Amino acid sequence: MIDRAAVEPIDDFRDFGIDAFTTTRDTGSFGTATDETVAEVMGRWETLQRFVAQSAPRFATARQVHGKRVITHSVGWTGWLRSDAADGHIAPGRGIGLAVTIADCVPVFIAHPSGAAALLHAGWRGTAAGIVGVALRDLRTAGLASGDLRIHLGPSICGSCYEVSPTVYQTLTGRTVGTPTPVDLRQVLADQARGEGVRQISVSHFCTLCHQGRFFSHRGGDLGRQLGVLISRS
Repeated sequence: MIDRAAVEPIDDFRDFGIDAFTTTRDTGSFGTATDETVAEVMGRWETLQRFVAQSAPRFATARQVHGKRVITHSVGWTGWLRSDAADGHIAPGRGIGLAVTIADCVPVFIAHPSGAAALLHAGWRGTAAGIVGVALRDLRTAGLASGDLRIHLGPSICGSCYEVSPTVYQTLTGRTVGTPTPVDLRQVLADQARGEGVRQISVSHFCTLCHQGRFFSHRGGDLGRQLGVLISRS
């Protein structure tokens, strides 16, 4: 079972019947780049899938590529679906769990009162490519107004710790700088979401580097990875 004391809960969507959380260092790594055996890591994934199955028969993940592809998952299947080359998932109805792997990148949790939801993995490349806008436009196409959505930007590296090159900084902000400069990815993502009509946005106070004792951080030298998890209960 998933130890609830070893995850960081997100309470923003409970009244929608949607559970959300991030795993932590105490939960263990969900990436395969550590010196742990594949059996140990996959055991954690299988434990998570069984946990999700208690309230949602479908569980969707993907091989992440730092892009902007977002997959909308239909109903009519059960089990664990792992798609290829995508960094976002949309659950148009209830009964599905979603997960993305993170370690400094931003897990973007999106929820609607109907139980429809989305979960995105947004590093600087995905943010620059507009993955949030892609997901929000797909949700609008499905009849879900942006003004009715809630977004939570989960634990990730903060704007003080995340220094990027002048080129990346300009790509993300449109502003020119002459030296490496810190950028707040969550602020950029929040601004993008507001530009699409979202008004209910919350931001985690956790930084994966500042709070490296609780989370894995790529910039901090960790090979481990945690997960953002969203479950729209049946």
